Amino acid sequence: MLLLFLSLFVSLPSNGQEKPAAAGADPEKVAEGAKLFEANCKACHAVHDVVVGPALKGITKRRQIGWIVNFVHNSQKVIASGDPYAVELYNKFGKAEMKSFPELSEDQIKNIVAYVVEEEGKGPAKKATAGEETTTTTEASNDEGGYSGIILILIIIVLVLVLVMLVVFLSVLKRYLKDKEEKLTEADQEIVNQKFDVIKVIKSKGFLSIVGIIFVALALRACWNNMLYVGVDQGYAPIQPIPFSHKLHAGQYKIDCNYCHTGVTKGKQANIPSLNICMNCHTHIKSGPRFGQDGIAKVVDAYNSNKPVKWVRVHNLPDLAYFNHAQHVQVGGIECKTCHGQIDTMEVVRQHSPLTMGWCINCHRETAVNGKDNAYYDKLMELHSKKGPLKVAEIGGLECSKCHY
Repeated sequence: MLLLFLSLFVSLPSNGQEKPAAAGADPEKVAEGAKLFEANCKACHAVHDVVVGPALKGITKRRQIGWIVNFVHNSQKVIASGDPYAVELYNKFGKAEMKSFPELSEDQIKNIVAYVVEEEGKGPAKKATAGEETTTTTEASNDEGGYSGIILILIIIVLVLVLVMLVVFLSVLKRYLKDKEEKLTEADQEIVNQKFDVIKVIKSKGFLSIVGIIFVALALRACWNNMLYVGVDQGYAPIQPIPFSHKLHAGQYKIDCNYCHTGVTKGKQANIPSLNICMNCHTHIKSGPRFGQDGIAKVVDAYNSNKPVKWVRVHNLPDLAYFNHAQHVQVGGIECKTCHGQIDTMEVVRQHSPLTMGWCINCHRETAVNGKDNAYYDKLMELHSKKGPLKVAEIGGLECSKCHY
């Protein structure tokens, strides 16, 4: 458990102790507190909203800073000492013990509190409506289909104009030749006076040849397009053995992706969360319709019976392709939603991106290298500064051996 009880005092009355002054509003301290909050608290807490634990708003009005520091360093010790407030919290929240954080200094904890106070003053953020959440996705879909539709309409307009001009030209030419009919030979007069026979034109070898060529070209084009999407599972959203809502966990409760997918910043695989990670929270959260009681019961049963859940994999690259999550997330600074879409709005996870080679290569061509706080790229970034941002493609991002070995 992360800072499970850091903010629990907001829900209980003060015991009459002196209320602490707010931690300093030094921007540097607030910035450091924000980083510490992201790394240690965000998985279970938010400032204004209830996540896994209560909201942190009002923390400085409930307890003294010294008490907070002691509780964060070792909550079990404070509870064991018989502190009435700590014991009351412990009993009220299902006797869940908070993990100790002895590695955090007193100043660091104060900086976290400073960040909370700063965010508290800003007020709660406005929540996007369902329509607003899907705006970006809808606009992207419209853009993808819009260009091909415009091109098709332009081609049809051009063909119609060419046909009209041809008919007008033939009519003018025929009228002109009729005016000069006396000077024409019998063969020319026969051509001018002949009537247009649609059936004869349709049965002609030239017309049939043109139709045949067009049909074959369209058939080949259709086959080619379908072949390009063989193995592309964009939009794939399998039914899982236990219903799990990312919209609830990552969206409503703001649980960080890294808390469950522990390998995303450390190695090639992001890792499917083990039941131990699930039970960090669901040891204490076992009921209630808003938590999905049936799903939680299945998780608890699987954990107690020591049987792993057979989750269905959603994103699956072919074995011939190498992809390293840590290289992209930790080194490149790429956000999860860049490839996986707005996971925090998905009730059922689906494959957002095509994950094709062309899609990856295009990303390497357009994405700038993240050289921040990385001395390895300093000289290279300096050399390319006059040309513009250094792209991944320019440091070997298009080499076959980078992804195929």
